[in-house]
Amino acid sequence: MKMITRRGLFLLVLVIAFLGGLGFLTYSLVTQGNQWVMKPYNSHVYYNGELTGAGKITDCNGRSLAETVDGQREYNDSITTRKATLHAVGDTAGFISSGVQNVYEAKLTGYNLLTGIYSAANGGSNDMELTLDADVCDVAYEALSDYKAGCVGVVNYKTGDIVCMVSTPSYDVQNKPSDIDTNPYYEGAYMNRLLSGLYTPGSTFKIVTAICAVENIPDIYERTFDCVGEYDPGKGTPIECNAYHGELNFKDALAKSCNSAFAQIAIELGPEKLAKTAQQLGLTSNVTVSGDIISENGRFFLEKGDADDYIGWTGIGQGDTRIPPIVMLRLVGAIANDGKAVSYNLVNSFANKAGKALDFNFTRRETELLDADTAGKIKSMLRYNVEEQYGDYNYEGLNLCAKSGTAQIDEINSNNTAWFVGFMDDDKNPYAFVVMVEKGNSGSQTAGPIANKVLQVLVNK
Repeated sequence: MKMITRRGLFLLVLVIAFLGGLGFLTYSLVTQGNQWVMKPYNSHVYYNGELTGAGKITDCNGRSLAETVDGQREYNDSITTRKATLHAVGDTAGFISSGVQNVYEAKLTGYNLLTGIYSAANGGSNDMELTLDADVCDVAYEALSDYKAGCVGVVNYKTGDIVCMVSTPSYDVQNKPSDIDTNPYYEGAYMNRLLSGLYTPGSTFKIVTAICAVENIPDIYERTFDCVGEYDPGKGTPIECNAYHGELNFKDALAKSCNSAFAQIAIELGPEKLAKTAQQLGLTSNVTVSGDIISENGRFFLEKGDADDYIGWTGIGQGDTRIPPIVMLRLVGAIANDGKAVSYNLVNSFANKAGKALDFNFTRRETELLDADTAGKIKSMLRYNVEEQYGDYNYEGLNLCAKSGTAQIDEINSNNTAWFVGFMDDDKNPYAFVVMVEKGNSGSQTAGPIANKVLQVLVNK
């Protein structure tokens, strides 16, 4: 009797272990099955480590950006378009991790839990339409081509749809250079600089300091500042200005990008208020695109007890602050949209070969970064920048609100990081933009004209 009981208990343990293992295997299949399938050695969807069994990817106008023809992955006929859309579309080997071919490879192949990759193996992959406008991306790429590295991003700040995502250096994915890993020209070619590059923001950060001032210094618009070419906080390194501006008010201090005035403002605000504002505006958080593509986090370093000169340098966008361009794009888009940042999207739709729409689980949402009243005041100041400093004649018909930035990396001006960020205050063309050029010298003179070229083609299509 005891022997039968022991055997029964042993069998019960075996059954429980079996059911537990089966449950774990089922859970793993549900949660990780798509990862198991998308391995380079799976010959149903890969050939020599290159993705082939995937659906067609088009831009918002139906232009083919990538598709499989006779078992080979082929790209747009234009070499410019292939290079311009590389970092958004991605490659087939997964080197460009943020490209949609990598992020959504399982969905593109038609994988599902019930049939696995049966549909992909039998020509049943899914097609994807992006929010990108390839024509606009082409113009952005050509405008950046005179410089070694940079990026352009344009988004509809009402809907969150990204219409332009270009990063350089780039390469022809259909004819990958044999020396890409050794030629200095291609340094960082796999990185999407819009999402993953971390850069000193220069004077574009004065937007953040201005927001903090509007929210914390009640009489900021009645203040005047005296600029003698630098501001000496008493200890440490004086904050040098780009000119001798003399006496100027808050609006003109931003328009003329006066380092002296903004260093004084930053020191008065103090490190804790500036750090709190930077965090509230999302400068230290990432940006998620289409729910699955995630940018780098920004880096911002200020805390109680920091020296006045360090606070001053930080307040004008120098210091140790490092921001990915898309984070600055989200900020100016929120200013344009009454303080609300919308979730960003790169994928317009999915459909199977029969044309049936497929859900890719993207949920649109809004996040308030700043209140509408503050957003309206900053919008007015950014518009004033263009009217009084950059010149509307340089941005004809765009009703532009913008801020330039020239981040000094060292004492050689040609090594500066050039920025131009802003938006069109136009209900018919609600676009926010960011342009960043490494070793671009001047923000307004280098990045500004690039922004104009891209926006003009976008609104005049």
